[in-house]
Amino acid sequence: MPSSHGPLSLDIAIEPWRLKTPFRITGYVMEAVDLVVCTVSRGGLSGRGEATGVYYHDETGAGMAAALGAVREAIEAGVDRQGAQELLPPGGARNALDCALWELESKEAGVPVWKLAGLDATRPLKTTFTLGADTPEAMARKASGLTGAQAIKLKLIGDGEDAARVAKVRAARPDVWIGVDANQAFDRAGTEALIPHLAAAEVGLLEQPCRIGDEESLQGLNAPMPLAADESVQTSADIARMAGIFDVINIKLDKSGGLTEGLKMAHEARRRGLQVMVGNMVGTSLSCAPGFIVGQLCEVVDLDGPWHLSGDRERTVSYAGGMVDCDPAIWGAPDGREAA
Repeated sequence: MPSSHGPLSLDIAIEPWRLKTPFRITGYVMEAVDLVVCTVSRGGLSGRGEATGVYYHDETGAGMAAALGAVREAIEAGVDRQGAQELLPPGGARNALDCALWELESKEAGVPVWKLAGLDATRPLKTTFTLGADTPEAMARKASGLTGAQAIKLKLIGDGEDAARVAKVRAARPDVWIGVDANQAFDRAGTEALIPHLAAAEVGLLEQPCRIGDEESLQGLNAPMPLAADESVQTSADIARMAGIFDVINIKLDKSGGLTEGLKMAHEARRRGLQVMVGNMVGTSLSCAPGFIVGQLCEVVDLDGPWHLSGDRERTVSYAGGMVDCDPAIWGAPDGREAA
């Protein structure tokens, strides 16, 4: 497990960040997040990784910090990215460590992370901007205010107002791509009842309508829009059994446990003929940047995490014209600069 490059030093920090406004999804309302930031250093160079954790696994900043602290000795012995996959389970703690190791490797090799990941270059990506569940009228007002957006995602919660939410937002924004995310709100009957309303509003994606473990109930569902798996697919090991049910796999690095497994998921999904989506939890530009690498391989991009926060880091991803762009200087470039 130790790396041939020698020992590391590890720093673990918990940072509280507030959202601009409360963000409501099925069974959960978020107003603030405690992010864990992992920094690994060697020879005067450092790599950083940030994680929000997976809320439905009850991950917290304190819990992720404790998980990293529990394996400090193994990390500081000189763990590498492959060793990290064995050292910690999938989840936020491993994500923070894995991304920190990617950035350190970038600096030690003098090569940007995008190149280490096998990409020829990076490009700006069309991203969705997600509206938390609210009254249909409030969601329509918010959608109208997103004047630069090309794609909007709506959170649905199974309370009887979802059809109205979709209809009101479509009426307010006939010009954008719309996706919806139920976060496990429906059973088969509820999903079937909703689909005609989604079709009437020309919704382009239905994400995670069913509960974890209830995926088989969606077999044979007559939906004109693609179905995306989020909570139902945590890592690459889950993709094979979902391939006949879902059309799209949503990769989030907090779920997968880092960029290493996230890239593996993207390639495995493509190998099985599935489309790939990248998402994120609410976090700063430091956690958005590794997701931007995965996004280069995706048909659907949902990288609006920093947009939900009341503040961000000194170096930030940029949102313009419905696109997200990430200068490698934010994360993953040698010495914090874009490589020539």
